[in-house]
Amino acid sequence: MIVQIALCDDEPEELDKMAKILSAYGRRYNNLNIRVQFFENADTLLYMIREREYLPDLIFMDIYMPGKTGEMVPLGMEAAKQLRDMGNRAKLVFLTTSREHALGAFDVEASQYLLKPVQVDRLFSFLDRFREETEEEQDRYILLRMEGMHKRVALNDIAYCEAQGKRQCIYLADGAEILQNLTMARIYEMCSACRKFVKVGVSYIINLDHVDSLNAQEALLDNGCRIYLPRGTYRSLREQYFDYYCGEE
Repeated sequence: MIVQIALCDDEPEELDKMAKILSAYGRRYNNLNIRVQFFENADTLLYMIREREYLPDLIFMDIYMPGKTGEMVPLGMEAAKQLRDMGNRAKLVFLTTSREHALGAFDVEASQYLLKPVQVDRLFSFLDRFREETEEEQDRYILLRMEGMHKRVALNDIAYCEAQGKRQCIYLADGAEILQNLTMARIYEMCSACRKFVKVGVSYIINLDHVDSLNAQEALLDNGCRIYLPRGTYRSLREQYFDYYCGEE
């Protein structure tokens, strides 16, 4: 299980503390891969999400950060409102030295409000719940940027994904197409929690639930689409197809 975590705090030492705590938590589970990205201001985090297709699963946000005049202001709360306005539904945890904005955290659907210095046992308890919920969620949905907003797409609805130069196209079972700037590797990471998604060469990711039949030349999907198989991929795909439907691990 891969979890993308954004840490946003203007104090480098606080970022370092949180990174060490998260690393310690990650070492508890062999199947947990925590990937942390650091942000010393909220504007950079917002830019990465809005313009660079960065999709964290979990955001730890300091509430008070220096404004343009250097005065400490609740920029974290403002950034959280912008995230929600953008359609971003990432789990959000506020980190702060004050209880002042605890009620405001409900307005942006924050999952947790932690006072500094962070109590490790309380943070671990939250991460346990988050991990369990995320495992269930990753079995059902992925989050994609569509029409300027982040939207959930049911994994069951995805028929296949095809590489198209620098962009990738996700084809849904109903015929809809979703163009993404994400790499094929990243899309596969997002889908790979489900065994039914398999890579076929470097150009395709296929949902085996939507495969009606295959032969050495092509895979026929249940929506009528035909995927012409790259040379040398049929044998591996056939084995994965039969293993999946026979229920083998």
